[in-house]
Amino acid sequence: MNSQTIVITGNDRRRLGTMLDRAYTVAADPREYLHRFEAELEQAVAVDETEVPEDVVTMNSTVEILDLESEEREVYTLVYPERADASHGRISVLAPLGRAMLGRSAGEIVPVEVPAGRRWIKIEAVRFQPERSGQDEL
Repeated sequence: MNSQTIVITGNDRRRLGTMLDRAYTVAADPREYLHRFEAELEQAVAVDETEVPEDVVTMNSTVEILDLESEEREVYTLVYPERADASHGRISVLAPLGRAMLGRSAGEIVPVEVPAGRRWIKIEAVRFQPERSGQDEL
């Protein structure tokens, strides 16, 4: 795998596909970010939930990141849009930061496309991964 390849579980791929279908139907006009995210999912390597490496960010994982510019450490849980709440550290998979984290591994440095430009983060640690704890149906 190259550094651009992301790893997702089969369940996450299925659930994210359903989420995207719903997002397309409620959007007034299809948004470019939905198309980009769909393309990223199509390129992702899908693995069985029992085989996902423990350091990979899956849906509902809690992740410690380091902003390489500000040197701030932050902890987020990657969630579906309806559960997002930044004030409680729950970031939507459709947010730029959420998209950047999905399928990445601890130790990776990844770009985050934000309105102000490109920000670089390092995935410091996956503190909780549902598959590792046997809770992959969150």
